[in-house]
Amino acid sequence: MDNLYIAATNTSPEVDFRFDENVLTFRGESYPENAAAFYAPVLESLRAYLAACNGAEITMDVTLTYFNSSSTKMLFSVFDALDSAASAGNQVVVRWYRDAEDETILEFGEELQADFTAIQFTDCPIVT
Repeated sequence: MDNLYIAATNTSPEVDFRFDENVLTFRGESYPENAAAFYAPVLESLRAYLAACNGAEITMDVTLTYFNSSSTKMLFSVFDALDSAASAGNQVVVRWYRDAEDETILEFGEELQADFTAIQFTDCPIVT
């Protein structure tokens, strides 16, 4: 399966899914005008990749400094797919990078951790 790379823009995050290394990355800000349209090919590629995983060790690095409510819905879809893959026998680790002072990003990470219990979350505060 081909890796997926989408460069960041002013309103959308960098997506760097290195399927050949089992490392998935979101980095930047996410408030595209149409979040569903932006995330649709990301979710499609992710789901195809996860369907082929069997006992894989998958790492997702998330460093999002801002995301709007429509992006939040799409991120829940991403984490739902990862949670299903973890429940199916894959090891899924999410490293949640955030500014140490950003309570909003911290709380969203905690919410994800509570909702998607098959995923191993690691909170990674960054001191700036």
